[in-house]
Amino acid sequence: MKKHFAVFIFILLLLGLCVPPGFSQAAGTVKGVCRDSEGKPIADAVVVWANQENGQKYTLKTNKKGEYFSLGITPSKDYTVTLYRNADDAKANKELLHFGKVGVSLDEKELDFDLKKEAEEQAKGTGLTAEQVKQQQEVQEKAKKENNTIKALNEKITTANAAMKNGDFDSAISTLTEATQMDASRDILWAQLADAYRGSAVKQTDSAEKKKRLEEATTDYGKAIDLKQKAVDAGAKKPEDTKQLAAYYNNLGEAAGKSGKVDEAVKAYEQAAQINSEGAAGYYYNAGAVLTNAGKVDDAIKAFDKCIAADPNKAEAYYQKGVNLIGKATLQGDKMVAPPGTAEAFNKYLELQPTGTYADVAKQMLASIGGSVETGFGTKKKPAPKK
Repeated sequence: MKKHFAVFIFILLLLGLCVPPGFSQAAGTVKGVCRDSEGKPIADAVVVWANQENGQKYTLKTNKKGEYFSLGITPSKDYTVTLYRNADDAKANKELLHFGKVGVSLDEKELDFDLKKEAEEQAKGTGLTAEQVKQQQEVQEKAKKENNTIKALNEKITTANAAMKNGDFDSAISTLTEATQMDASRDILWAQLADAYRGSAVKQTDSAEKKKRLEEATTDYGKAIDLKQKAVDAGAKKPEDTKQLAAYYNNLGEAAGKSGKVDEAVKAYEQAAQINSEGAAGYYYNAGAVLTNAGKVDDAIKAFDKCIAADPNKAEAYYQKGVNLIGKATLQGDKMVAPPGTAEAFNKYLELQPTGTYADVAKQMLASIGGSVETGFGTKKKPAPKK
């Protein structure tokens, strides 16, 4: 009986030695140390082992010594191993370094990341020192980060513009506020945020809220102007930069005018005219409109004269000048006497736009002061021949 038992135990041992490989734990181990460009350990770094054969990924994290370690890695001849400085960079796919075609077997695989050593290796092939390579890498990383920021900001601008187009100014304000928090150094962001506040103010039924939003708009236009002016002063002046700066001043003028800040509005329009002479007529016209609405007749007339000097063919400026002049008319008996130049202003408008928006009103104004509609502005009629 003892003999049979011994044979039985021997057979079991043989069976134990002959267990098929498929029933064993077929997994490998990986480990390594991660060091930065100064040779210091990178704590809390993320190391991703991506199996290119089956798509499986293992995400590992380094300890305070920059070490990582993991069991249970499926063997493969084709792993891509990528180092990220932290979890946020991993989510943003901002890698520090990666290795391709890394093999993992049942044996332990050690793979270190040494950014300093990598820089030195790169330097050998470029003729640069390790420090120069490091600086080059920093410049490239900065450029990459800048490009990512610009992309994100452009997406927010697109979203905000779509919202404003649909009249959803509050959503646009929220989106553009986030954009300014991402990067407060870009004038276009502040200008568009100001546009959103200015547009939203019109829709407000509460006067206090309307005033608040217009004040926010003027503040943000001011920020956009300061940033753009600094950019213009720092580099070569480009026509598009000065036009953009003038446009900011023009929009500031509109927001200030709607807030009842007439002097501030006029100052902004005049500044725009000085910066961009090509658009001066429009800016002076806007100043004249604000002054007209404020009842400042004499100042309005001067503004429209500046508009006419900048563009002698701007018909509406003649009409608005005439309106302000007739506002200074006096009654002498039962006759209305208008200041000199009133009839000429209305007639010039009719010459330029005989069927324009204000044509009928201009003719009525002329009739009210006893004037006549001339066929040609500044052309004296020949006297009738003597009989």
